[in-house]
Amino acid sequence: MFNFCSLYSGSSGNSLLVQSDNTSILIDAGVSCRKIENALEDLGVLPNSLDGVLVTHEHTDHVNSLGTLVKKYNIPVFVNQETLDSMPKQRDKIPEENINLFKVDDYFEVNDLKIKPFKIPHDAANPCGFNIFNDNKKISIATDIGDMNRYILKHLEDSNFLLLEANYDPNVLRCSPYPYQLKQRIASPTGHLSNSKAGKTISYLLQSGLKAAMLGHLSKHSNFPELAYKTVVEELMSNNFNENSLNLSVASRDCHSKIVNI
Repeated sequence: MFNFCSLYSGSSGNSLLVQSDNTSILIDAGVSCRKIENALEDLGVLPNSLDGVLVTHEHTDHVNSLGTLVKKYNIPVFVNQETLDSMPKQRDKIPEENINLFKVDDYFEVNDLKIKPFKIPHDAANPCGFNIFNDNKKISIATDIGDMNRYILKHLEDSNFLLLEANYDPNVLRCSPYPYQLKQRIASPTGHLSNSKAGKTISYLLQSGLKAAMLGHLSKHSNFPELAYKTVVEELMSNNFNENSLNLSVASRDCHSKIVNI
């Protein structure tokens, strides 16, 4: 077994679940502890059975209940030093013995999962995505990406499954109620990834065997699930792929996705 499930994904909060035969981990805890508990209960997963929470970066929509969840259920946290130092409110809730530091670009293991964190361009202390390996299969998590580059693409190549950010549509962002400075931040090289760039990225990765992808971290005010899906499919078609080339879905901000078996 090697499964992925998005518990919640969007600008309002993020938490993802990866499971193998022997291990269950969360990536981020950016919604309330109660919401995570409810999603896990619905999936038949006990919170105290979690083997770790991996942290991508310190922004609230990724660590909102991290300290509370970890302390309540005695869960190990895997985080880099810069990110830990940038979230004192959460850090102070986490027992010292639960903190496991990793360095970006260095492999580490959580039971039978081998994990490779990689750098992403985002306006945080030391943000990262994750490659997660089990039984010769690879899951990649890449959100909060201001722009795509060769380094990230290299880490996403050969993935069997990818959770990729499709945060905004430029035209919808332009007309959104966000203040001008926030619009500039979102579209900046250290902001978020647009639908079209997500589509171009997935089109490229199909050449290295990508079989399934889920679009995540959609903005509430500058995107729509249907628009993100449509834009990515159009990018695939423009690169001579058809819709059946890929199992494509969109993560919800309000409820968990179906379990994806890798």
